[in-house]
Amino acid sequence: MTPPENKTVLSLMAHPDDAEFHVAGTLIRLAEAGWKIHIATVAPGDCGTTSENRWSISAIRTAEAAKAAAMVEGTYHCLDERDGYICYDPPTIRRAIDLFRQVNPSLVFTSPQKDYMMDHEMTSLITRAASFIYGAPNASEFPLLEGSCVPYLYYCDPMEGIGPLGQPIEPTTYVDITAQLDKKTEMLACHASQREWLRAHHGTDEYLDSMRRRAAERGKESGHTAAEAFVQHRGHSYPADDLLAELFP
Repeated sequence: MTPPENKTVLSLMAHPDDAEFHVAGTLIRLAEAGWKIHIATVAPGDCGTTSENRWSISAIRTAEAAKAAAMVEGTYHCLDERDGYICYDPPTIRRAIDLFRQVNPSLVFTSPQKDYMMDHEMTSLITRAASFIYGAPNASEFPLLEGSCVPYLYYCDPMEGIGPLGQPIEPTTYVDITAQLDKKTEMLACHASQREWLRAHHGTDEYLDSMRRRAAERGKESGHTAAEAFVQHRGHSYPADDLLAELFP
């Protein structure tokens, strides 16, 4: 398998800090290998607070996301939908397709197909739709960039590695992030606004520790100190070979 000549990766997930929890270690490794990094969210995180109004918390959280992306020399994007209202509908799909047209990724990460929150499930559908159709000339008013094609698509781990009915998710791919774990922790720490929100709403005060613990659990499964886990989308017209396994055996 020959890696794509267009070394551009897009992480499109629901909310700011989702990428830092679930895929930042792999993004760090890709950046170290010369890939261009784009981190995007469908919503700005406007419900992730117990004290701010939606506009101020959106400004805070998108600034935090941009700061985290900058740590891998990446670019942050937001489709600017609302928390809790992310929906698989034409306007949202159109915004996602337009983003794909501008970024032109050959590798894409997105939210789990099944997870505890519907925003995540809808984001996985939106990303899947955009990844398939963005290379069609008539799909967007943005110009079609050279090399646009159906990219490699991977779904990130759900929280705690379990689906909404408590069933364990079996990964197709693990990426060793042992050497990247400290930097991943620093990227997640950029999202300082979320500590109090998670304490108030989720009843947890281990924002960074929970991420590191999950990385250790997936690492133990795969023979590493720390790892991230993914499920590859291999439907018709999508690449069937495992790019991540080839890049990071």
